[in-house]
Order: sequence, then C-alpha cells, then structure tokens
Amino acid sequence: MMIYLNSSTTAMTVEFAELGEGRMFSIVTSVIGCCYSNLLKNSHLCVEGAMHHDCPICCEYLFETTRGVLVMPCGHTILKSCVEEMGEHLQYACPLCSKSVCDMSKVWEKLDLEIAAIPMPQPFRNKMVLILCNDCGKFSQAQFHFVGHKCLHYKSYNTRQT
Repeated sequence: MMIYLNSSTTAMTVEFAELGEGRMFSIVTSVIGCCYSNLLKNSHLCVEGAMHHDCPICCEYLFETTRGVLVMPCGHTILKSCVEEMGEHLQYACPLCSKSVCDMSKVWEKLDLEIAAIPMPQPFRNKMVLILCNDCGKFSQAQFHFVGHKCLHYKSYNTRQT
C-alpha cells in the first residue's frame, strides 16, 4: 500500500499484518524518499530511486535541485529545462531507456507517407530486418527502408535494428 501526505507527497510502501482479533499494524518496508505532486499519484510509472541520480542531460543531482523536474511517461526523471532543450534539437526519446516521451503518432503518419513515396532500389525491395521497438519492447520483422522501420505491434518508428 502507498501512503501519500500533503500536496507535495511523500510516498512509502507499507505492509499490513494482522495481530489477531481484527487488530492491524503496519510496517514501513521501504521509503521512496522524495516528494511528488498528488497529481502524479495514480498516473506515473514509479521507478525506485528516480530522484536519487543526476539528470541524464546536464548531470545536476535531481534530489537537491531547486529547478523543475519532470517525470516522463517511462518513469525516469529529468530537469524540465533539459527536456525543453531536447525538444529544440528534435530529440523526443528518453535518454535512459529510449522510449518516446510524448505522443509521436502524427510523426509516424508522416513517416508512413514518406516511406510510401520513396521506393527502395531493387536489391533492397524484399529485404526484411529484425527490429526492436523502443516503445513496446517487442521484436518483429520489418521491411527494410532507409527512412525507418515500423514496429508491427506498436505502430512506432522508434525502433532499432538488431
């Protein structure tokens, strides 16, 4: 069970055990050790110790920073200013796990059109490659193309050839 306190929350994992006759007691088994807004309470992927490391971009220690910190959809944390700078350089994947940090469906649709408009040279037309999707973590076969390889499961081009 998770316990949250105040508008800036402190989270703890608590296990309950019965003493008998319906009485309960609790034991704190681990403490996450940082404060998150209640807005994230049921909407973020929890990564243990997420605040107890350096920002993967600028190397500032996140637990002690006074600047804004974002929890990305994958659960990793990063300074807000670093995410904004990543966007300025068209980088939309987590620097730690490579998962997309925002909805990329419109970009994937444009890549579909671009791939359809650019035929591959004859030696590559039937070439298949094994890919790993960075967003869903599944392997699949995809038709080789210079522009990109689309995950058959997640419909994402955030993939890598294996």
